[in-house]
Amino acid sequence: MNKWLELLIGLVLLVGMILVGWASSAYAWTLFGKNLNFLNAAWVMLKGAVFWMVVLIGLLLVVIGISDLKE
Repeated sequence: MNKWLELLIGLVLLVGMILVGWASSAYAWTLFGKNLNFLNAAWVMLKGAVFWMVVLIGLLLVVIGISDLKE
């Protein structure tokens, strides 16, 4: 694929998702009585990803430390 086309599609997707996230939090988007706040969902997922990344880095450091103690 053309590099400029890839860049354009990436920018359109990025700006589009930012606008969808903003609009879903600014206005009341509901479907079957459930709130569709995509910005809140993205924030919750980001916090969860950071939490699990820190846990896995800690686990990796413990395993590396135990491996170093064996030598």
